[in-house]
Amino acid sequence: MSITKHPRLILHNFLSLDLCKELEFIQKSCCTVGYRPNVFSTTLSHLIATNCAHFIMPIIPIRERLREKAEEYFGCQYELFVEFTGLISWCRGASIGWHSDDNRPYLKQRDFAAVCYLNSYDVDFKGGIFHFKDGEPADIVPMAGDVIMYTADDQSIHSVDEIIEGERITLTLWFSRDASYDEDPKLISSLSQALLGFVDSKLHSYLPMPGSINMYWFPPDEASSFLSGFDIRCGRLHVFGFDIYPFQETCHLSASDSSYNLLELLSGPLLLARESKLFETQFRNIMHALQMVEFYLWKLFNLKAKVKGTTPNVTPTSQTQKTEIDRLKSVFLKDCQLAEVFFGHSRTIKDMEYEFDWVTFSAAVHEWECYVFKLQKELLLHISHWRTNRSIFCVPIGDLED
Repeated sequence: MSITKHPRLILHNFLSLDLCKELEFIQKSCCTVGYRPNVFSTTLSHLIATNCAHFIMPIIPIRERLREKAEEYFGCQYELFVEFTGLISWCRGASIGWHSDDNRPYLKQRDFAAVCYLNSYDVDFKGGIFHFKDGEPADIVPMAGDVIMYTADDQSIHSVDEIIEGERITLTLWFSRDASYDEDPKLISSLSQALLGFVDSKLHSYLPMPGSINMYWFPPDEASSFLSGFDIRCGRLHVFGFDIYPFQETCHLSASDSSYNLLELLSGPLLLARESKLFETQFRNIMHALQMVEFYLWKLFNLKAKVKGTTPNVTPTSQTQKTEIDRLKSVFLKDCQLAEVFFGHSRTIKDMEYEFDWVTFSAAVHEWECYVFKLQKELLLHISHWRTNRSIFCVPIGDLED
């Protein structure tokens, strides 16, 4: 296959819309403040470190297919290693000026990039169009399911327009010919440690464990004092009408509380509230609660058919509880408008003006557990093969059953 002066490959509809939605769910429920202003990211190593290793399973076959496509198109069969895999959100104000990915010495190992778009321009966000300085195609309009591959050199100088509204979400991979930068051995080592002593009958062992609160505070330069900004997990809950309430009584929190106290509360048992109602099912921590809400939003229409016989444990909030909810909001959402700017895309909010009901939400709790258990099982079946081969790949079903 002949390669042009500006080698780049576009794959339309490479990912199904269902898979895009699944990866979007993972990103929104697990991400931390990212590597540049107004960007949020989720790496595979972060998923492992926060007890969410099972969420790497939907990503594994995509990595494999993309590496094969890159090797085939760029003419380097069996030469590439995945150097980085991450889910990335660009929110309002995020942009990149003209640059080449090889002009930073610490990234010289990178040879090729693959960007998978998980949502669509002018539907889920405005702005964010990708431009190449030279060659064709010159402009890439992000559409859910499409992939752009290009070389990480001065033949691929590019820019990304500023995000005007909404959240532009991608799965991004970097490939290298240098085996010393292969991310797989490090990931397998981390997985091995994370899975030590795991008993598959104990589902709670795989509930998420949040990282340090400064990883979730926006803007990041306020994370040392928490005097302004917001916790991005609470921000996502807020834009869809959810508030948090401590499962147990807590000491009074104020804006001057230490990060330890803030982390202690968000890492402890919580309840969710919405529109003067309290859902009395306990969530292990803020990440567990957020995963449930994002899972509910992802699976909403499928869940509608599975609510028979479900009785939600919901009670009206008392005045004391409302006061506590408002107080916690003042601690974790000091700037509600800023959170709405970043996570409250007007079209998305309009689409979510559905008839919310706790019955369907209660059904989502059971479905989330089934979903997580399925991914856990797949992970446990794969890990021995990955350890043996020092590589992360899709194992044929026949081999898993042996």
